[in-house]
Amino acid sequence: MRTLVWYRGKDLRVRDHQALSRATHDGDVIPLFVLDPYFFSPKRAAKLPHRMQFLLDSLRDLRGSLREFGSDLLLVQGRSVDIVPELVEHWSIDRVLAHRWVEPFGRERDSRLKRVLGARFELVEGEMLAPPESLRTGKGTPYGVFTPFAKQFMKAIHVGETLPQIGALPSLPNLANYPLSEAVPTCQDLGFDRNSQVIRGGESQAIERLDNFLKANVSSYMESRDRMDQEGTSRLSADLKFGTLSIRTVWNRLLADQAQGPGVRGYLNQLLWREFVHSTLWDRPELLEEPYRPAFQGFPWREDASAWNAWVSGTTGYPVVDASARQLLGEGFVHNRARMISASFLTKHLLIDYRQGEAHYLKYLVDGDWAQNNAGWQWSAGCGCDGQPYFRVFNPFTQGEKFDPHGDYVRRWVPELAHMPARYIHRPWDAPENVLADAGVRLGANYPKPIVDHKLARERYLEIAKGHLKGSR
Repeated sequence: MRTLVWYRGKDLRVRDHQALSRATHDGDVIPLFVLDPYFFSPKRAAKLPHRMQFLLDSLRDLRGSLREFGSDLLLVQGRSVDIVPELVEHWSIDRVLAHRWVEPFGRERDSRLKRVLGARFELVEGEMLAPPESLRTGKGTPYGVFTPFAKQFMKAIHVGETLPQIGALPSLPNLANYPLSEAVPTCQDLGFDRNSQVIRGGESQAIERLDNFLKANVSSYMESRDRMDQEGTSRLSADLKFGTLSIRTVWNRLLADQAQGPGVRGYLNQLLWREFVHSTLWDRPELLEEPYRPAFQGFPWREDASAWNAWVSGTTGYPVVDASARQLLGEGFVHNRARMISASFLTKHLLIDYRQGEAHYLKYLVDGDWAQNNAGWQWSAGCGCDGQPYFRVFNPFTQGEKFDPHGDYVRRWVPELAHMPARYIHRPWDAPENVLADAGVRLGANYPKPIVDHKLARERYLEIAKGHLKGSR
C-alpha cells in the first residue's frame, strides 16, 4: 500500500502522530505539505507574519525529524484541493491520511476532497482530546456551559495512551517526475522580515518548552498564571495550535505527575477549556461570523477610527491596555490576563465590535487559533458561550495593580513609563507633577492622556447594553 501522509499545519510533528503511525505499518509512506497560496502567497503571508514565521520554523524542524527517520517532507506548491487529487493519480496513491480540522472552512475543504477521492481519503483524530460530538447533555444537545462539560468529560471520556515512538521510516519511493519545492521558504521569500522576538517553532522546541513547564512552572501555575509580569504560563499555546505537540501528549504528561497538585489540575482545566471551545465551534460553525447569544445580534457597536487606532497602536493612555497592544505587535503574543483586559476595554469602554479585535488578534498572534480566539473575544464581550456577564467591565488600572503590581509588564512594553514608580505606573494621571517630571513623563506629549474616562465609559456601555438586551427579549 502507498500512503500519502498529508501534513496540514496543525500536526507538524512525528511523535504521537496518528496518520504517520498508521502509515508506517503498511508499505510506502509519502509525507507531504502543500504550500497553498491561501497562506503562502507573499500577499497573504505578509498579513500573518508571526504565525507564518512559526509555521516555517516548524516545517524545517519537521523535515529534519523525518530525514532522521529515513524519510523526507515533500513540498508542493498549489491549491490543496487541486494538488492532492492530482498527486493521488500521478503517484498511484492508495490512501491519503490527514488530521481532522474543526473549522468550517477546513471541513468544507475535506468534503470536497472526499467527493473526489472517496474511500481513499481518511481523516484521523489529533486536534482534540476526543472526537467532536463525543459529549452531549442528557437531552442529547451540545453543552453550552463549560463547567458541566468539563465534569462530564472527566467522568465519561478516556483519553488514549500516547502513541509509541515510531521506528525508522521507509525511504521515499521512486516517484514520477513532478515539480517539487526543495526548500522550505524563508520569511524573506514570503515578503516579510524575520522577527527575533517571536517564539521559535518546531517539535524539538515544543518538547523543550513542555519539559521546562513541567519541571519549573506547573507547581506554581495557579499562583502565577495571571501575573503579567512573570513567566508563569506554559507558552505551549502555539505548539498546540500548530500541533508541534499533540494535545494528548500534554494531557498524559500532566496526568503522569505523581503529585497531581493544584497547578496540574488547573492546567488540565485549561486544556478542557480548549476542548470545550473546539467542540462548540464544531457544533456551531456560524460562531466565526456571529455572536453565540442571539440577543447580541445587531448590537449598536460604534465606528470610531481614532479610538480604534489608539487601541491598535497602544496609545489609549491606559498603560496595561497599551502594553498588551504593543506586546501583540512586538512578539505575536499577549498574556491571557492582558488579553481579557484589552478585549474588555475595546468592546466595553470603546464600544467597538469584538469581531474587529478578533480579526486584529488573529492577524498578529503566533497562537492565533480560530476556535480559541473567537471564544475568548466573545467571552470578553459578554456575547459568547459561557461568557462573562455583559455587565462585568474590567477596570484597566485596578487590574494592572493586581496582576502587574510592580509595573514590570508595563515598563517592558511602554518604555515612556519605565521610570514611573509602581504606585502611579498604572494611573499616571494621578501622579503629582514632580513625580511625572522625575520620570520624564509629559502626559499628552510623550504619553497620551486617557482617551476615555473609565467611569463615564463604563456607564455609557451599561446603559447601551442594557437597553439593547432588554429590547432583544
